[in-house]
Amino acid sequence: MEAVLDADNISIVFGGLRAVSDFNFSIREGELVGLIGPNGAGKTTVFNMLSGVYSPTSGEINFMGRDGRETRLNGLAPYQITKLGIARTFQNIRLYKQLSVLDNVRIAHHQNVKYNSLDAILRTKRFYTEETKIEAEARELLAIFGIDDKRAELASNLPYGQQRKLEIVRALATNPSLLLLDEPAAGMNPQETNALMDLIAFIRKKFNLTILLIEHDMSLVMGICERIVVLDYGKIISEGVPDVVRKDPLVIKAYLGQEAIESA
Repeated sequence: MEAVLDADNISIVFGGLRAVSDFNFSIREGELVGLIGPNGAGKTTVFNMLSGVYSPTSGEINFMGRDGRETRLNGLAPYQITKLGIARTFQNIRLYKQLSVLDNVRIAHHQNVKYNSLDAILRTKRFYTEETKIEAEARELLAIFGIDDKRAELASNLPYGQQRKLEIVRALATNPSLLLLDEPAAGMNPQETNALMDLIAFIRKKFNLTILLIEHDMSLVMGICERIVVLDYGKIISEGVPDVVRKDPLVIKAYLGQEAIESA
């Protein structure tokens, strides 16, 4: 399959600290890939470069959008990258907590609306038609995640696990082709994590997604990822299918620990 995203020797330096060094990575259409490593290894920094929060100090990032055109992402703003078809969630949940659950999802549709400011001010037929469509699509997504009954509640009032789900819903509302999930199982119990695994597999198929995820829960990573990339001190130390990565001595030493090889 053709590469959807290609990071060619990207590095980033903060002052004198090289947070990520010569990161080479490609993800093919439809893949589900895990990015793992110790705390401080540079995983979220990689996500920040792929999503436009940071611009690489060196190297190049190219993305193949739904329209089949390849675009260089270096220097683009996050909203521009989102419009191309890359959406992400964050390690620390970022919601509009004083807005309703439904409004959090509706906001994610703003880049796709077909009415203009005058339509919004005058409340034209085009405005109402578009807003009705957006609300229906938002509610459909909320229903898939089992939280449509909470649509009128403030996002801040949702339990932690449902706030995690809402953030994924909001990312999906931007109609991405590549979804970046930053520790989606953080704070979840084993039952919630198992349900999340099933949900990720479901949305991948339903929305025809390519998914790259950061996660510390190895049961999730090993259970759903087809390929795993391991970072340590900003460099890739291993890459391959789960069974190979979990037995790699460098990975065991840097991250997994001896118990991983004993349970393999």
